[in-house]
Amino acid sequence: MENTVEPIDAKSTIGGKSLSELINEIQAVYLGDARPWVIGFSGGKDSTSVLRLVYTALLALKPSERRKPIFLVSSDTLVETPMVIDLITNTLKKVETDAQKRGLSVSVAQVTPDMTDTFWVNILGRGYPAPTKQFRWCTDRMKIDPVSRFIQQQVAAFGEVVVVLGSRISESMTRAQVIKNHKIEGQRLARHGSLPSAYVYTPIENWSTDDVWEYLFSGPAPWGDDHKLLIELYRDSNAGECPLVVDTSTPSCGNSRFGCWVCTVVTEDKTMKGLIASGETWLHPLHEFRELLAKTTKPENKNEYRNFKRRTGQVHLSKGGESYIPGPYKIHYRKEFLRKLLNAQRAIAENGRDFELIKEVELQEIRKHWIQDPIEPDWEDSLPRIYRDVMGKDLDWAESDAGVFTKHDSDLLRELGKKYEVSPELVMKLLEVELSLDGLSKRAGLLNRIDQVLTQEWGTLPDAMSKHREAGETMSVYAERDAVLRAVHEKLRA
Repeated sequence: MENTVEPIDAKSTIGGKSLSELINEIQAVYLGDARPWVIGFSGGKDSTSVLRLVYTALLALKPSERRKPIFLVSSDTLVETPMVIDLITNTLKKVETDAQKRGLSVSVAQVTPDMTDTFWVNILGRGYPAPTKQFRWCTDRMKIDPVSRFIQQQVAAFGEVVVVLGSRISESMTRAQVIKNHKIEGQRLARHGSLPSAYVYTPIENWSTDDVWEYLFSGPAPWGDDHKLLIELYRDSNAGECPLVVDTSTPSCGNSRFGCWVCTVVTEDKTMKGLIASGETWLHPLHEFRELLAKTTKPENKNEYRNFKRRTGQVHLSKGGESYIPGPYKIHYRKEFLRKLLNAQRAIAENGRDFELIKEVELQEIRKHWIQDPIEPDWEDSLPRIYRDVMGKDLDWAESDAGVFTKHDSDLLRELGKKYEVSPELVMKLLEVELSLDGLSKRAGLLNRIDQVLTQEWGTLPDAMSKHREAGETMSVYAERDAVLRAVHEKLRA
């Protein structure tokens, strides 16, 4: 992709308006009320264009007119493609530095998921299956919730806010309809899809993709950026951007995007392949790990990688009762995934790259989930050992996180379980309930907790399937009897 476009004249038409008209519109909306602005910045071409337009409009105002704050917010899922997160971070730093020099009321923020609910805590800790188009659980937790929390903080401080986005009608028919449905008649703003005290402004909603590139090629950004890195990233990755997601109406990343390097929603990760082909060979371990996760989402592989029980301890049968709906990843696969992820982290470091794949706080959280897993508790407390084996060092593991049982206890219970035909996991869970209340003068809820354990499925998969079929047949008999009684009752009433 080469910069062959001449600079755009302020009077030239782009997206149905001249740039001067659009700048004037942005200024009018900005000056129209006291509501602060929150600009969503994903680092891609659309959000960069909007940021540049708003920044240009602000600079054209008198200092006395720049009376309300602007917040530039970007969402870091903690699993972003390395080059993308570097681009975003560098841009935010440049904007913040330049805004301070010019006296602009622009604040920058990078929001992240709650550390108890990150991608790795859910995948490795809780055993959530990798996201798919049918089960895209990551969007809410990784993107919508962190940005929504930030917007709500500003709403709490200012009453109402205007969220400025790079959404365009030409992105998709769905997006076009959403923009239309939320428009306020006679105004340039739209209602936010889920936050009642937030309004949305989309300055480039009528621009085409060519319009966006024409504008970016027309000259440098006013904060001192020539967009060179952005243009090279698009060229090298052969991809489109993953938009900043602020509600469920925002379209998914599609089959070609910037975004999370672990994304399994897309069929093929063109971004990573493009970057590797362009010379970024150090990304190979990330691509291989992503392919491993993608493999687990294939229908023919789900039963291999995932437990037949859900996290509730119950087996959920599909319609007809001939198959089951798989639950979380089995604990031994989660351990294998962590080992491979840490190996990828080490390989990256050996290539001289300073990029963290998983944070220490996430490892601590995952360790808790493994020890307290509702169906496969990790009594061996394996995570510290796995980390030491791969990384060659120890972290400061919290003593309070260690399990109350040992591997020896686990092995003994499994041996006794086979001898007496009792599920060792059932005994483990009952012992955990007892020990969790040990020493308390009042052990309220003990019977309820024991009942919850006992009502889970503790046998084999064939046992569970047989039990459900028998229950279904029993219900069928009762349904038939109920139908006969109802018929007799109706006959007698007649």
